[in-house]
Amino acid sequence: MEQKRNFDRRNKGGRPKKGAADKLKYRLTVKMATSDYYTLKGKVRNAGISTGEFLRRCMRNGQVKERLTPEHTGYVRQLCGMANNLNQLAHKANAAGFVTVRMECRILVARIEEVLNLILL
Repeated sequence: MEQKRNFDRRNKGGRPKKGAADKLKYRLTVKMATSDYYTLKGKVRNAGISTGEFLRRCMRNGQVKERLTPEHTGYVRQLCGMANNLNQLAHKANAAGFVTVRMECRILVARIEEVLNLILL
């Protein structure tokens, strides 16, 4: 009898059961005009999440931010590379003096300004 009780208490594996607060058990039906429906679908696609998750985030936070476009992701990568170059130039300037890397710094600053202008437009 004691062995049976120990067997029942043992971890049986699998995913732990969700609590009542975590379960998605309520369904909500919303009627909307065609233009509103397609506006919602477009925003959901840009955010890269499901419609239900989009609406839950809107309810919780009041806003959902769009995912970065591939173009903006490329600009961020360029800025990361330029930041690495800038750190290398700072190290070089500390070792050999600022005069030796002055021109390289000006060129890099101009390239950074170009990328930032592309992002802001």
